[in-house]
Formats: sequence, C-alpha cells, structure tokens
Amino acid sequence: MRRKGFRVTDDAQPTPGIDPSWVDEVLLAGPADQVALVFETPVTRADLRRLISAKQSVLAAAGLGRGGSVALCLAPSLAFVTNLLAAWRLGARAALLDHRLTAFEVDNALQRLAPQVVVTAKHVTGGPLRGFVEIEERVATYPGRPADTAHALIQLSSGSTGPSKVIARTAANLVEEVERYVKIGAGVPQGGERIVSLASMVHVLGLVGGLLYGLHAGVQFVVPARMTADGILSTVAADPAPTTLLGVPFHIELLSSVQHPMKLPQLTGMTTGGELVRAEVYGGFVDRYGIRLGNMYGMTEVGVIATDLFGEHRPSLTPAPGLTVREEAGELLVSLPASPYLGLVDPARWADGWLHTKDAGSVDAATGRVRIHGRRDSQVSVGGLKVDLTEVEHTLAALPGVASAVVTFDKAIEAYVMLRDGATSAQVQERLAERLAGFKRPRVLKVVEQLPRTATGKLVRDRAALLAAAADAAPAIPAAISAVIPGQRAGQDVTDGATDPVAPAPVKEGNR
Repeated sequence: MRRKGFRVTDDAQPTPGIDPSWVDEVLLAGPADQVALVFETPVTRADLRRLISAKQSVLAAAGLGRGGSVALCLAPSLAFVTNLLAAWRLGARAALLDHRLTAFEVDNALQRLAPQVVVTAKHVTGGPLRGFVEIEERVATYPGRPADTAHALIQLSSGSTGPSKVIARTAANLVEEVERYVKIGAGVPQGGERIVSLASMVHVLGLVGGLLYGLHAGVQFVVPARMTADGILSTVAADPAPTTLLGVPFHIELLSSVQHPMKLPQLTGMTTGGELVRAEVYGGFVDRYGIRLGNMYGMTEVGVIATDLFGEHRPSLTPAPGLTVREEAGELLVSLPASPYLGLVDPARWADGWLHTKDAGSVDAATGRVRIHGRRDSQVSVGGLKVDLTEVEHTLAALPGVASAVVTFDKAIEAYVMLRDGATSAQVQERLAERLAGFKRPRVLKVVEQLPRTATGKLVRDRAALLAAAADAAPAIPAAISAVIPGQRAGQDVTDGATDPVAPAPVKEGNR
C-alpha cells in the first residue's frame, strides 16, 4: 500500500507550522474497512480516522494548533496512537515521554521541552505485564512555547550510558525512514501480514519500524494484551496471517524460556533491535522455533541504519537503502544531512553531514557490510593492554549460571551480574578464569537481584543506576576467600584475585 510520489519538504528552519498532509497521505490512506491496529479489538482505518478527528477537537480546544507543541506521557494504548496522530494532523510538534518515568523525571523533561499542551493519563485500566492499557486522558495547558522549528517529533534518547539527549526529527525524515523499510524488502512484513510488536512505541523501533511502517504498508500492527511468553505466543496464534515479531534481545530470552512452544505456522520470523544477540541465545531461539531471526542496527537519531534480517551475514549487517556508513578511527559514522539534536550542535556528535554513532565498528571494503564491535567507549586500556569490555561482558553473560551481566570501567574493570538459581559467584569466577586472561577479568564482581534496563530493554550502563541496583552489597571479598564460601548470592561482591602483573590493584569504585 505504498503511496508513490509523495514527498514531504519541511525542514528544521523556523516556520509557522508543519504541513499536516503527510499524515493522511502516508499513514492513514487505504481501504476504510482494512484493519490497521489490533489492541483489545481490531481497529479499521475508518475507525482510526474517526478517533483521530475526535482527539484533534480536544487538543485544539486546549489551544494546540499548527506550529504548536505537545508532550505525550501515555502508556502503550490506542489513546497514545490517536493523540500522536491527531497532534501531527494539527501540524503540531509532539514530544514523547515514557510513561514509566517518575513524576520528578517528567517534570524535568517538561521544563526542558516547554510544550504548550501536556497529555497524561487520568485513569488507566490494566495491570503489570500488560502490553497495552485503556486510558482516559487528561489534556492540560502548560506554560510552554510554540515549536520554533519544523520538527514533528521529539524523543529522549534511552540513556543507557548516561543522561538522555533531546533528539528531533522532521516529518520528511520520518517518511524517509518508512521508505527505507519499504526498500529493504525481504524480511520486512508486507501488506496483508502482521507485526506483533513487543517494542515500545515511545522509542524508534516500535514507533517507526512498527506503528508508522505498518500504517504505511497496510500491515496490521498488533500489541499483545500481556507481555509474557504465553501472552505473546497466544497473540501470534490468534490470526492465521503471516506474522513477524518485533522486539529486543530481552524478548528473545523471554521466548527462549518456553520449553515446548506451540506450533505456529503463521510465525515467519522475528526481528530484533538493540544489542547484538549472543550466539548461544541466537542458536537456541532458532532451533526452538524454526524461524528466521534477524538483527537490526539503528539509533534514535536516524532510525534503522543496517540490517541482517535472515541471519545470513551474522554478525555483519547491510546498510539500509539510502544511507552511507563509513568507518573513521574505529568509529562508525552515518550520513545525515542535518543535526538531529535540539539546541547547540556538539561536533563530537554531528558535523559536516555525518552522525558520530559512538559505536566501534568496521566496514568491509568489498561488500560494504558493517560489523559492530560494541560501544566505542568500551575499548579500555588495562596496564597498557587493550581490553574490549563488550568481549568481557559477552563472555561473562554466556557462562553457565549467569542470567545477565553488565561490565563497566573507570580505574578497573567492574562487573554486575544476575545469577540463576543454584549458581554462586565463586563458580562464576572459576569459569571466567578459564575463558579470559587475568588482565581482562573484572576486579570487582557485584551480584545483584535485578539489572536495570532502559524502556527499550537495553541493559543500563550508567554507574549510578548500577550502584543503586547493588545498594545492599556487602564489602568486597577477595576471590581467594570467596571461592571457599558456598552459596554466595545477591548482595555480595567478589574482588577478582587475578595476579597478572599488568593488572591494576583491585578497587571497589569505577565506571567508564
């Protein structure tokens, strides 16, 4: 259902408003009786257009119009979708705030963004592990200001390695990304098929790769009622149409926990964004479900950058059509004509038409394929020797008994791990010593009950959040002693006793 020949020409310069015609032309066109969304019940395109018109009236009554600004702080819901599209249809700029933020965080975000109107939940029907909820909205004016650029969308970065950034995208930029999905072709759901989305609509994968692309291409966008393994699989089973799951590595691990999944002939594959799926997790999922498992690399600033939707070139990916990716001093740069950030432009982030991804990687000269080696700041020097924290983290996470792990660095390598039932930190230390040289091994290992994650399911590497997760930790215990203490569990630290002469002395504090 691709709309040929439509082009959005807005830019980031001051303007009296955003041309709203792209919403109807690119997203809402199509047969009136075609099912566009499925939450509790199917929503046809005619239903969706009617609901959006009703929301437009409410937002306009609150003072929102062309060139205005609104902030949405709503959980995944039909209300979220209709308010967002209504704001764009009015020609306003919409800022998305994750509903899981605290009141303090929301207040800080509103002060930064200064919208004219704020939409929050007055009443929510739903509970834990719900994929979506039913919402009665509260629409309120806010002492903000109109949009001073033609950006249609404001998002805050996930903040997995520190404070979030304010990222702005024009309608033209969003349409370009939707078109990239169309041009990728094989492995991307086609008209008449379904996307069962496990990814948050507040963030780029679920928003553009799921919702906006689905609306544009005539693909049903479906959100499970419950984000449990059984709930997800039951949602797939509810319709015979070919279905693709869209999520992050966390969801793969969740679905891999099902010992004997039901047979689902309509499940054609799964596409995951975010961190690269570890080899053993990848293999286990493919063997269990017998479907393709694709990987997608992208950023909030630009959307999808590269893909390997059939696992043919793992761990390499092919740049998405229309994008150029190059390597400079071990860092991946992506072509982007304008800065994606509001406010002052940091040349370390964007300069001269190139976005600095801060990801370490390489580009194959013969094929153009990209390989991600991890965050650029994951490359550290220990006693004059280079250590890749991503390698350490993946090695640690792959150990028997380890459910998940995060590795950080300041003056020394430090690890935070979740253990499976029956595992001990002494066992982890022993097995790690078999796999990594002494200078690569963590000097401090903190066992925690739960590792913090961003709203998109990425593991958080901000040290303050990690320390909060390990707040009940006891003083570090040298590995030589802890090895004889059976059953050590969450809340205890283990200082690695490696004696490699180039390794620094053990420390308790540190972060990259």
